[in-house]
Amino acid sequence: MAPGLTDSVSAQDVVTANSEAPSWYRECDVFVHRGHEMVYRFLPGSGVPTLLIHGYPTASWDWHRIWAPLAELGPTIAFDMLGFGHSAKPRIRYSIFDQADLAEALCAELGFDRVHVLAHDYGDTVAQELLARQPEKGPLEIETCYLLNGGIIPGYHRPTLVQKLLASPFGGLIARLMRKRRFERTFTRIFGPDTPPSQAELDVCWGLIEYNQGRRVIAAVSRYMHERRQFYDRWVGALATAELPVRVLIGAQDPISGGHMVEPLERLAPQVSVRVLDTIGHYPQLEAPSEVAADYLEFRRVNQPA
Repeated sequence: MAPGLTDSVSAQDVVTANSEAPSWYRECDVFVHRGHEMVYRFLPGSGVPTLLIHGYPTASWDWHRIWAPLAELGPTIAFDMLGFGHSAKPRIRYSIFDQADLAEALCAELGFDRVHVLAHDYGDTVAQELLARQPEKGPLEIETCYLLNGGIIPGYHRPTLVQKLLASPFGGLIARLMRKRRFERTFTRIFGPDTPPSQAELDVCWGLIEYNQGRRVIAAVSRYMHERRQFYDRWVGALATAELPVRVLIGAQDPISGGHMVEPLERLAPQVSVRVLDTIGHYPQLEAPSEVAADYLEFRRVNQPA
């Protein structure tokens, strides 16, 4: 991807964002990747870092409820991908491959060539691309991979009507017509019935989409669903042939990638460990942060090098 024109997001912008912005971003920094300013948060420590890759259509803020428990494991990295959150949102052709390049570049910027990956939703597909690069001996070695609800097996992924429309030729028009109330109703439906988002969380998530005129690129970002089908063999194959510890945790109440994803996953990637939480939906790290953190810490403990 060639560098393009973008509305700049400076470090000062991040720190002095309006009062509606989550405090998460007051601890963030900025680095430049291919001409675009990217926002990330880094918790230093010793050992191999945990790389957090967020989902669609939100941002690294999604990890705020499990950020503190992850500190027990050492250095932790979270970032807003291109077109998301407080990172640059240029009018370009978006690709999962470029987001994976960004993850590699950020880790190199921070001096790491090995990571543990913890991903969600759209970020799962970025993680699958990073897994696919492991036999190719790329710049980033993955030690373990832990995925939360996501469309990791196309054909079983059930996007919302709005997602389908955004990914269609009419996506630009749909994006312009998006309104906060409609977003709130659609977004709430993908959570578990007993774990809905609060109004404050809905406000933040809408703000992350709107920040830096984000609605103008959300349709372009949505083409990832086409890429999932196009590169099915590469990305599903990366799960099926992974030679490192992989676990998928699924909130069963998720209508997009919930309990219906378990059977095909166990059939196509039988070596992958699967954990199901029956009462939650699409955002396990927000709906059941204690359970997710505990399971992830146990996963890492069990898979420590001998």
